[in-house]
Amino acid sequence: MESRSLPLPDGLDGVRVDAGIAKLFGFSRSFAAEVAESGGVTQGGVVVGKSDRLHAGAWLEVAWQPKSEIEIVAIPVPDLGIVHDDDDIVVIDKPAGVAAHPSVGWSGPTVVGALLAAGFRISTSGAAERAGIVHRLDAGTSGLMVVAKSERAYTALKRAFHDREVEKIYHSVVQGHPDPLSGTIDAPIGRHPRSDWKFAVVAGGRDSVTHYETLEAFPYASLLEVHLETGRTHQIRVHMAAQRHPCVGDAMYGADPTLSARLGLGRQWLHAARLGFVHPGTGEPVTFSSEYPADLNHALRVLRDE
Repeated sequence: MESRSLPLPDGLDGVRVDAGIAKLFGFSRSFAAEVAESGGVTQGGVVVGKSDRLHAGAWLEVAWQPKSEIEIVAIPVPDLGIVHDDDDIVVIDKPAGVAAHPSVGWSGPTVVGALLAAGFRISTSGAAERAGIVHRLDAGTSGLMVVAKSERAYTALKRAFHDREVEKIYHSVVQGHPDPLSGTIDAPIGRHPRSDWKFAVVAGGRDSVTHYETLEAFPYASLLEVHLETGRTHQIRVHMAAQRHPCVGDAMYGADPTLSARLGLGRQWLHAARLGFVHPGTGEPVTFSSEYPADLNHALRVLRDE
């Protein structure tokens, strides 16, 4: 068990307990919430919950059990598609239900574990549990990811994603019909004020830009092509939900469960369809594409038949 005691600085006056201790100790917001929920936070000698408020000048005491190192489990994923493989990179077609890398609270298969189980050598740069991972897809999103195999590829690709030099094209079916049919959503994204696991359009969030174009319209939904200028967590899901057009099947962000059930969807209709970047080994531009998986095709057929 580790513990810290300190007087609260003025800058945290009125801030939620979980947000405040996350900032003070460098915890993730979710871990800070766990510490508070376990009774590990006292303010002025009184135990406080994660949603209570901090008071400047009060004495804060925090006790927590350090998390053990996240373990990488080599779990095979039979339907993990290998789109391209060379000495520097492997491009995969990720099925839904697979996370990019191991994390606290996720016990299912991961891209990192699947590649290791298949005998791939991947970069050791970055955090151990994120070996080779230079960008991520949500577990419930299918489609293209590039993973670095060499150290030079990891460095080059991380820089390219940071500098917005990677083409990231997604297709998504959203509820209703966006107005205008094609446009740009430029709205900052940050942690949801009332949920540790969600994100939202919030003042003071990180700049987030999404371009979209309607490809096909149905009575109750639209198929969009989406180009991400930035790459925030849940960006497409958050931006479309903020426009009152959540991704079909996305229960977390307010999708209609009746429509989801009618289409046979157990996850959001969101697919990383195209990925383009400069190859870190050859210096030549490369582009990869991915077809829709069976569950998304089934949903489209139902929509087209209505």
